[in-house]
Amino acid sequence: MTPFAIAGIQMHVSALHSNVEAMRHRIHILMARFPWTQMVLFSELAPYGPLDQFAQPFPNEALAQFQEDARKYGIWVIPGSMFEKMPDGRIFNTSVVINPQGEIVSKYSKMFPFKPYEHGISSGTDFCVFDVPDVGRFGLSICYDIWFPETTRQLTSQGVEVLLHPVLTGTTDRDAELAIARATAAQFQCYVFDVNGLAAGGAGRSLVVDPSATVLHQSAGQEDMFPIEIDLDMVRRQRETGLKGLGQVLKSFRDREADFPIYDRTSGADSYLQTLGPLETPKKGSRAGMEVSDPRTALAEEEIAQAEHEAVPMFKGRTGAE
Repeated sequence: MTPFAIAGIQMHVSALHSNVEAMRHRIHILMARFPWTQMVLFSELAPYGPLDQFAQPFPNEALAQFQEDARKYGIWVIPGSMFEKMPDGRIFNTSVVINPQGEIVSKYSKMFPFKPYEHGISSGTDFCVFDVPDVGRFGLSICYDIWFPETTRQLTSQGVEVLLHPVLTGTTDRDAELAIARATAAQFQCYVFDVNGLAAGGAGRSLVVDPSATVLHQSAGQEDMFPIEIDLDMVRRQRETGLKGLGQVLKSFRDREADFPIYDRTSGADSYLQTLGPLETPKKGSRAGMEVSDPRTALAEEEIAQAEHEAVPMFKGRTGAE
């Protein structure tokens, strides 16, 4: 067994003032209560909330404070994410990984901002994979990224065994996101730590799932800190022998016969996607998607109409008495 204790912290997040001191206070409480914790993960945009007007340059004072806490307690710290303002004016949703020596060892910018609602947020293009010495390989994705299995496919193909997933979801699609988190754990035979915030930081219901899609912890709608000891030997065993001795999905993907032309942007395999219209916020009374746009459907309707027209003369002039 390769035990490693990761604590998620689900907390209230304010949209209008810094949450950094509140986060640090919770780290202090966590380490007093559960000193065996080795890594701490907060929710998406926890330090400064969901408004990009509070975007920060990197590095910044908040990160320096989290680095100090990591050194003080000898723990890994992933302080959720924050909007990062670049010198050229672009804004990214960015997270960092801080090791127990207080060093920033990795940085990740969200690949799939929640567009069209996160208008003006730029997309990252680099994946985040890092090793915890003598433990295993970890990967980071942020909120909407998990809806695109390609992101987790890339990470697990590089050996990631634990997916760290800070989220800010306060909308009615949280149930769907929880289902995706469980499916991700099963599909990619990895642990998933899905940490949501409260108030301006989300609707809570954080989730920890093991590689067999078993829920190890599910928060409710109140503040919660939940250290969970994981066993990475379980990941390795399952990847070798299959989920409960059954599906060996990573090896099956490796040994696949098929290629997927959809990933070649020049193949034309995504022609249907080009018919879906612009990526924009729905409008009141919009009928987008309700009109017949598939030429095959239109052709079928035309053929039916023609057949009905040709059938009419066969009955013309008849009465029920004939």
